[in-house]
Amino acid sequence: MTGSRQIAGLLGPTMIAIAITEALNLRIMASPPPSIGVVYMNGTLLFVAGLAIVRGHNRSPGSWPILVTLVGWLAMLAGLVRMFAPASAESGAPWVYGLLIILLGVGILLTFKAYAREKAPHPGAM
Repeated sequence: MTGSRQIAGLLGPTMIAIAITEALNLRIMASPPPSIGVVYMNGTLLFVAGLAIVRGHNRSPGSWPILVTLVGWLAMLAGLVRMFAPASAESGAPWVYGLLIILLGVGILLTFKAYAREKAPHPGAM
């Protein structure tokens, strides 16, 4: 299994779970202001996870593995935003649902790429 498939196997299901659970709990998280410390810690974890992905999987454009690298960069960016501006998580803006739909779609794509059967090499090809 390639590195891209291994990372996608972790990222895909994680992104699906995050998109669904945050969409289901968005009102609960937005009602009472979330603890700034919890948001900051979430940002720190996002940043570290994104940095680990980028350091271990820095691919150039060409096919679907670039998506893994882009998710790493976006996780780093989201983590930094939550670290520098943790109060911004209180907005509960409608555009958040749009981002969660994108997160779900990318998660499904990465899960499919990670767990789909690899095509066997053509018997005549060397």
